[in-house]
Amino acid sequence: VQLQASGGGLVQTGGSLRLSCAASRSIFSINKMGWYRQAPGKQRELVATVTSGGTTNYADSVKGRFTISRDNAKNTVYLQMDSLKPEDTAVYYCKADAVVQNYWGKGTQVTVSS
Repeated sequence: VQLQASGGGLVQTGGSLRLSCAASRSIFSINKMGWYRQAPGKQRELVATVTSGGTTNYADSVKGRFTISRDNAKNTVYLQMDSLKPEDTAVYYCKADAVVQNYWGKGTQVTVSS
């Protein structure tokens, strides 16, 4: 599975962005899809995941501000990011947890200015 993330950019504090992760094939059978991020000098961290059944999980730092969703018909996972903060600045990566292996997409840069 190839994953293509898009939607990043520069936004002011308090602004919103919506990231998209388009898969090269059906994600219907992929149990878990997720977004991760990596800020300069820091380790990659989980942002949010969503299972095939619709169960979501969020990092405490983004709860109430970010919303993850998946559209199996479009083979796409979304991350709606609201009330953005400078500490959300990072490269955001999409991940697919398939049965055989995990897949990572190339990241998209999100920069939040203060």
